[in-house]
Amino acid sequence: MKYRRFGKTDLEMPVFSCGGMRYQHKWNDIEWSEVPNDGQKNLEATIHRAVEVGINHIETARGYGSSEMQLGPALKKLPRKKLIVQTKVAPFANPREFLETFQKSLDYLQLDHVDLLSLHGINNQEILDWSLGPTGCIAAARWLQKEGRVRHVGFSTHATTDLILKAIESDAFDYVNLHWYFVNDLNWPAIEASAARDMGVFIISPNDKGGKLYAPPPKLAELCEPLHPMQFNELYCLNRQQVHTLSCGAAEPSDFDCHLDALEYYDTIGTTIAPIEKRLRDALAEVHGADWCARWAEGLPHYVDVPGELNLTEILRLWTYAKGLDLVDWGKMRYNLLGQGDHWFPGEHMGKSDKTGLTEALRKSPFADRIPEILTETHRLLLDTQQKRQSESE
Repeated sequence: MKYRRFGKTDLEMPVFSCGGMRYQHKWNDIEWSEVPNDGQKNLEATIHRAVEVGINHIETARGYGSSEMQLGPALKKLPRKKLIVQTKVAPFANPREFLETFQKSLDYLQLDHVDLLSLHGINNQEILDWSLGPTGCIAAARWLQKEGRVRHVGFSTHATTDLILKAIESDAFDYVNLHWYFVNDLNWPAIEASAARDMGVFIISPNDKGGKLYAPPPKLAELCEPLHPMQFNELYCLNRQQVHTLSCGAAEPSDFDCHLDALEYYDTIGTTIAPIEKRLRDALAEVHGADWCARWAEGLPHYVDVPGELNLTEILRLWTYAKGLDLVDWGKMRYNLLGQGDHWFPGEHMGKSDKTGLTEALRKSPFADRIPEILTETHRLLLDTQQKRQSESE
């Protein structure tokens, strides 16, 4: 395993983290009697495999159903001082609810402290307002820190970049969990702002929301050779020293293997990924043109400023990579979540909106004349069965 200093926390963070949202039994709190023996044995084997290969950062959340409860017994069998345990708790309007929810997490985990606590899902202005200030949830989290129940405080986010920057520039946090990878480079300014403040940077869902790369289409697989697309994507991220760790949402012990193999190229990341990145960008330019690839997001308003909250940025991003790299299954998964994902994936797709006011919304885009047709094409290409967030699928 390779390690990077996790910003001002000074933790030596493995470049891969063990994410805890795929091995739990249920997406809601349950009684122990409902946990199958085989399922619990698999979870414990997955955690032991992670630690065995040096992935000592175990990450979960109060919103991950039975994950914390099932992790508790597994963590008890491991040397606590060698672990970096992280959980995430959503902010509330009343910080007392935040504190009570955190205590439930701690009880389930059977720990007296966690190394990292994230304010989970700072995805819009209201939740940011609940978090900041002398009477907000960040103040509650810092109180927990003084009590010794939390070592470091950060936040996780699925927000637009402008809101992520507000949270970072508040100087209230030690680290951030956010999205950034090959098919979504929009949050790079947030990563730069984090680096300027010596914050830890944790990339979330690089393999799922980063392109459904565990099931790549043939075109993408061929373009990424000799690497697996997951390996290219993680090396692409780790080629930036501002990035410290990437989530691996393992469901079983063998799920780490492909990622571990990528470390063979760790000392030659730049030269390894350069020809692959060129092939990918050439393929995108061949389909869309170089100008579109370089400027497609320029001048687009955030969904809150578009009539009907049409999420132009997400729709056009999905179209760009779905059509350019055959990432259609991934595109369908994300496109049909629009309108269903609440603040975790906000805004609407074309089937739930119309083009009223679109001319005004696109007035700053260099592609204003092309985008209405692209939106229609995207709807034809990606419309499928309505999707739900994983936490709501049971």
